[in-house]
Amino acid sequence: MSATVDIVLPVYNEEQALPRAIVILTEFLKAHLRNPWQVVIADNASTDDTRAVSEMLRDRYPGVNYLYLPQKGRGRALRTAWMDSTADIVSYMDVDLSTDLAHFLQLMEAMESGYDVAIGSRLSKGSRVRRSLKREVTSRGYNLLIKSMFFPPFPDAQCGFKALTRQAALAIVPKIKNNGWFFDTEMLVIAAKRGYKIKSVPVKWDDDPTSTVKIVSTAAEDIKGLLRLRFGGIPRVDPPVDFSSNIGSPTDSNRPPRTPL
Repeated sequence: MSATVDIVLPVYNEEQALPRAIVILTEFLKAHLRNPWQVVIADNASTDDTRAVSEMLRDRYPGVNYLYLPQKGRGRALRTAWMDSTADIVSYMDVDLSTDLAHFLQLMEAMESGYDVAIGSRLSKGSRVRRSLKREVTSRGYNLLIKSMFFPPFPDAQCGFKALTRQAALAIVPKIKNNGWFFDTEMLVIAAKRGYKIKSVPVKWDDDPTSTVKIVSTAAEDIKGLLRLRFGGIPRVDPPVDFSSNIGSPTDSNRPPRTPL
């Protein structure tokens, strides 16, 4: 039995980007992913027409669902969507599809070969990245700080391209305190320090020049989060279990149907 997969797209005011993303992503998944899948648009209290566009896309494309959250925060969107999921594998990617979708198959291969978490990496040997010098320096500096504080087995904490088993999500996500951009780093540090196997996949990644991420405020939030983990302690979580033992667990009958194989 193939593992079921949820792909979450956290969005805020993305009425323009969503139609293109859904068309490209669903066509790719139908053509290349053998697992039953579902795409979940997780809307962080958008103030434009993201909701109307998302509902139109949900109705038009099989396998697409829509989740509205009344509060902002990418971490909050992932927390809510993943905790609501009954899929064997939960994942997410940025709506701009900056990461080449071909790498998503590598994430799935890593999960099914025994890893608990699989992530895209822009800082691994073999990755190909196009982005501004400012973003490159900020990213490398931040990940160097993580390395100096926690000695993690992953080189890139913040690439918006990640997957984990449902068991890992259920064990780790409730322990994460951050609901914003630091959510990713906190999740990975907890996973690494509590014995979860993490696979980093070098990716081809093109920066989105229209990104609205505020680098300075995001960096300040991240540094506060790192200090909290370093001096406040890393929470204990349930240990990892064999992924294959959880494939095909009963699912919620009220859930929208997945795209069949």
